[in-house]
Amino acid sequence: MFLKNCLLGSTFAAAVIAILAPQLVAAAPWTHGFVVREYGFAFRYGGREGRPETAPGADCARGSSVHFDDENEMRKALSRQPWRSKQEIDYIVSPPGMEQARLPTYVRFYVWGRAVSYRGWRKGIETYINPFAAQDPGQPQVVSKISDGFNLDGNHKTGGFINPEGERGVDNALYRAWGCDAPFRNPASGTLDLRENTQMQEGLYTVVIRISGNKDPLNDDHAVVEIGYSPDKIVRDARANVAADYSYRLVKSEQYTKLKAKIVNGLVETEQVDRLHTPRIGWFPDQMGDADFHKGKIRLAIDADGRNVSGFVGGYRNWLDLLSENTFAQTGAEQGIRDHEDAVGLYYALKRNADGVPNPKTGKNTAISMAYRIKAVPAHVVDPVKPVEVRRLEADEKRRKGFEMVKAAMVKAVSTRIVQDVPLGTGEGQFPAMEKTIVDLPSKDFFLKTFDAPGRLDEKGNVVEPLLDV
Repeated sequence: MFLKNCLLGSTFAAAVIAILAPQLVAAAPWTHGFVVREYGFAFRYGGREGRPETAPGADCARGSSVHFDDENEMRKALSRQPWRSKQEIDYIVSPPGMEQARLPTYVRFYVWGRAVSYRGWRKGIETYINPFAAQDPGQPQVVSKISDGFNLDGNHKTGGFINPEGERGVDNALYRAWGCDAPFRNPASGTLDLRENTQMQEGLYTVVIRISGNKDPLNDDHAVVEIGYSPDKIVRDARANVAADYSYRLVKSEQYTKLKAKIVNGLVETEQVDRLHTPRIGWFPDQMGDADFHKGKIRLAIDADGRNVSGFVGGYRNWLDLLSENTFAQTGAEQGIRDHEDAVGLYYALKRNADGVPNPKTGKNTAISMAYRIKAVPAHVVDPVKPVEVRRLEADEKRRKGFEMVKAAMVKAVSTRIVQDVPLGTGEGQFPAMEKTIVDLPSKDFFLKTFDAPGRLDEKGNVVEPLLDV
């Protein structure tokens, strides 16, 4: 009898353990890491598959921007300056003797670039540092009511967007302002949309995410989400895809935020914090840095197998920072002509749509709601044994310094409405790129005499340094 009771007790105990075992295992501490493979603006392309990004769609009824797309578009842009003569416009559109130059394509590119760099209300005002001084060329804006992103202000009556899940009041004003900008519109062919991910995957920067908790990884009301920069370059497989399950160190000194979160059926929703720091998107070293979201939060969906995640990080960002990062990655004219966008139009679109962080003195909004789209694969995100920092190469310092100088000049110009000069040596205004490209152009003297320039060259083609007041 004693033996029988023992056996029955053991059987009962085993049954209880068998029932509770999964729960006990699920309640153990857990950590999942991810490395981001796609990172860009949360814009929704509404055009038909196979059609060019310039074609109309549900997102952009007028299609995308076509600034500087061809000779007719260039004439439109130049005709907005009343001080330009017909001859000057004709010469710019088709430089005389261009076919005789050694690099005819580059000749036109840089002549066009110098011309669009000076479109102020009078001669001598550089356009991209002083965008308020140029006429608004118009920027097609998104007409769709569906957008990804967050209801950042908690008001379902503001924002004007509904997300695909039916949530109202989604705030993504950047999508409305820039969603029809050609290089960002079609994820399959948008030049900057493609470049930002290509450059990231080729080693420009790395974003990692770590999610941890103490309950079920798919259902945990006390989870933690960390997002930040890793100094380790992304590892890709033989097919150039981002490889899974590699290790990445996590920098915690900058471009990093740790957030409380809740997970319900695999949907991770973080708290909303006053400042959320994470790497920003980019395609050149000079524009890289901290996204610095105001009222930021993260939402991620974990796959059923727990392997991949996708979602968004968003908040309000200073709109002058966004304009600088996009415009001065190279030069305003170079990016504009190549990608058929006009930073002047982007400036006015940002100003119209800014919807957050009002200036306490003027009441004008200094920030715009937005989100980055995230797609990530599993990785081992680890704390480094020795402290690590954001990777900055000495070779990039000159370019980064130039970017900061141009940005500072633009911010001062817009803030004070006082026209600012181009910081010499930054390349803005296509100087001295144009002068060096048209050396064998038969009509070069016309352009050298007629065009404004932010500096001058000596007889040997070297930039003449300005005399400093002592």
